[in-house]
This record gives sequence, structure tokens and C-alpha cells, in this order.
Amino acid sequence: MRLRRALLYVPGDDYHKIQKALTLDVDSICLDLEDGVAINNKQKARDTIANALINLDFGRSERLVRVNPVGSTFFNQDLEQILPHHPAGVVLPKITRPDQIELTSNYIAKVEQLNDWPVDSIILIAIIETAQAILNLKPISEAGPRLKALIFGAEDYAVDIGAQRSTAGWEVFYARSALVTHCAAYNLGAIDMVETDFQDLENLRAQSVAGCRMGFTGKQVIHPNQIEIVQDAYTPSDSDIDQAKELIFEFNQHQSQGRGAFAKEGKLIDAPMVSAAESILARARAAGKIE
Repeated sequence: MRLRRALLYVPGDDYHKIQKALTLDVDSICLDLEDGVAINNKQKARDTIANALINLDFGRSERLVRVNPVGSTFFNQDLEQILPHHPAGVVLPKITRPDQIELTSNYIAKVEQLNDWPVDSIILIAIIETAQAILNLKPISEAGPRLKALIFGAEDYAVDIGAQRSTAGWEVFYARSALVTHCAAYNLGAIDMVETDFQDLENLRAQSVAGCRMGFTGKQVIHPNQIEIVQDAYTPSDSDIDQAKELIFEFNQHQSQGRGAFAKEGKLIDAPMVSAAESILARARAAGKIE
């Protein structure tokens, strides 16, 4: 299981911020060529990102690059100049159809073959941020083994459907639920929306906990102050781990005695609750909290 509890965007044209990101102990660093870079700075960003991929040690952080949208003026140049330096993955914004993912995957496959790299050694992550994309979630999720996660872009989605963003977020709840459901069905990571107010850390914490409970596996972040809160929310606590272990132990004991579901502290314990406990332990292992 690859942890992407927090995915940090860093402007691709700012080498200093890229260097700073490497000190933050964040699961995924996404060097940005799209919204975080002015149009007249795209080439500088490509050069800066190439330099970073060649010369900087990202440690345990995943090395991702968000390119410009498929079919845009900048897309081909982004791939041509970034892929030879072997990022761990490419993040595709504004995906609405599976063929956009397939086209990119085929391009990457040629680069992998040319360089004698393992097949699918460069992954794809797609950003879902329009109504059309939500309607096409099934074929998008089936777009191939290189696709490993979907990201929900709440701000662009709200604009696309004519909604006004709110703290409660009910205007994007349906889309978030649809994305989580498809990710679960196709074994993809589900990365939740950005909290744009990076000073409201209490709301960020509540939003992160709620996202984890919904089934998201991580969250986008845009500021260093957000990383620890988000990664903590998506990491099982010691209490969660102890309870999960105890539940699984007691369930196995009952099974060995020929008994199925049983009551514990006024709750019925059955197979779905055991699966949930096993999921908690899997996330704890991935986070290095247990062996």
C-alpha cells in the first residue's frame, strides 16, 4: 500500500520551495506545471522541475508532477521534458474521458520502453473536477493499470456546476461520494479536496477526519502547516489499532468455537466490522506504526 495521506502541491518554477518541501516529511510532493505556474513561466517551471528530479533527494516522499491538461498547448512539451527524468508519477488535471488517460499512458509506455524501465514504473493520477468527469467515473476508473488514484477538485467542480462553495461542503458531497465509491470498486486511492484556507487549522482537522471516515485515503494540501494535521487524521491512532486488534482476536476466538457474530459492548460484531478492523491495521502498517 502506497501512502498518499497528504499530497503537497509545490510551484514548479520555485526551486527554493521545492527544496523546502523535501524537509517536510510529506507522503507525496507534486511539482506543479499547471495552475501554480503563470503562462509565461511554463518553460522555467519545466527546467526547474527537471533540475529537481535530477539533483534533489526526495527521501521517502513520492515524486509527482502535475502537467497541463491533455490537449492543451503545453501538454506535449511537459511530457517531453519531464518524463526522461523519471518522476514516480504524473498527475493529470481536468480529466473528463478515459481516452485522455489512455493516450498519456501509451506515451509513457514508449518512454519506459526506450529507457528500458519497468512497465508501469511511472504511475498516473487523475484529477476529477467537472460534472462530465463525475458522469464518466466508471470508464475513467477502468482506464488501465497505470492509474492508481483519483483526486477530487472541489473548487473547479463547484464552478462547473454553478455552485457556491461553503464550509459545510454539501454542494460537493454527491461528487465526493461518487468518487470514493468508484475508487473503492476499482482499488484506487481516493484523494480529497483542498482546504484553501490554510490558516483555519481546526476546520482542516475536522474536514480531514470527516474525509477519512467517508473512505478517502488522503487529502491535497497547499501549505506546510497543513501536512501534519492531514497525515495525522489519515493515520490510525494507538487506540484505533488496539481496538482493531482486540476485535479481530475475539472474532477469531468465536470462529474457532463455531460461533459467528457476537455482541461486544452493546454492538453486534460480524464480518464487515472485522474487515474494517483489518483495514485499520493495514493503514497502520503502511504508516509504520505496526509491523
